Amino acid sequence: MRTLQVKKVNGVTMSKRRFQFLDQLVEMYQKTRLPIHYEALAKAVGVSKWTAYDMLKQIEKSGYVTRSYETNPNETGRSQVVFAPTAKAAELFRQQRQSELPAERWDETVREIRHLLDSMGQMSIQELMGKMLEEIPGKRSNLEFCGYIVGMLLAYLKQLGGKTESVIRALIRKTSGHHAGLLMFVGTVLGTAIQTVNEELGSEIAELVGEYVELLDGLSGGEQTLLSELVRETLA
Repeated sequence: MRTLQVKKVNGVTMSKRRFQFLDQLVEMYQKTRLPIHYEALAKAVGVSKWTAYDMLKQIEKSGYVTRSYETNPNETGRSQVVFAPTAKAAELFRQQRQSELPAERWDETVREIRHLLDSMGQMSIQELMGKMLEEIPGKRSNLEFCGYIVGMLLAYLKQLGGKTESVIRALIRKTSGHHAGLLMFVGTVLGTAIQTVNEELGSEIAELVGEYVELLDGLSGGEQTLLSELVRETLA
């Protein structure tokens, strides 16, 4: 008899195989924001489409995915079964982020953020913020997640430039304490951003910033210092 390998994530126990499928589905969904056909998932995982379909049906019983039917654009009148992760799955992976991040990984994260900021001349602010939003779900530590939220808002602020950037830069310099400065920065920029981006993007940004505020309290003093340095050095 084959022994079933299990994986425990945040108190939830499931087979490693199911976790692999769910993890891949969540990653694919976060990139497209569209339900995923089981055949596409099968190719990504490296199994037959029927194996993927059966596995998704099992995971569906646990409440981590939901299925729906969409018209197949290649076959008139035919519908296809697609799957999307539920809020329960999103929460599972959100909680899975590590509480600590190796110093070298943070340095790499800062380089990634600055590279995206340097590419502002090649894409619109909507495209750049969308690109950062695509990267955020894959971050496996609270510090990385917060870093990308800060980076996304820095991109927006740099795009505004002029008096707005100067005022916020002055506010940050006068704020005592990294925690207060980080909250002021994010709150001030968010208030401006959600008035100018499209409704869908604004709603997603507001939701992520809400999570950022919750996580900020749990970061160590050293981690808050790293975030503050990212803000101050970018606005210097």
